[in-house]
Amino acid sequence: QVQLAESGGGPVQAGASLRLSCAVSGGTLTNYVMGWLRQAPGKERDLVAAITWSEGRTYYAESVKGRFVISRDFAKNEVFLQMYSLKPEDTGVYYCAVKLRGSNEYSRWGQGTQVTVSS
Repeated sequence: QVQLAESGGGPVQAGASLRLSCAVSGGTLTNYVMGWLRQAPGKERDLVAAITWSEGRTYYAESVKGRFVISRDFAKNEVFLQMYSLKPEDTGVYYCAVKLRGSNEYSRWGQGTQVTVSS
């Protein structure tokens, strides 16, 4: 089974940059979509960015377009979320997740990594 492990979160000041990593193990990802989802305090978990593993097609939530970049490394089996110009509203637990292409729901999740942006 696919297993995911996030790293790279932490406390930062507004305007700073941060890169999250997600190490993927236990399966091949040819037909999968990798996503980064964020859960802010008291809110639902929302999709922030996603990438198709094979083609590298990307999706971004409006709130992060132009500030976040999702990418993947085939050799290392890792997915990254590079975050620039962080805002306090970016605060939350960031989860790496995977789903089959065409599926509506992410089926495997990492444990999450906390990102806290102070003003």
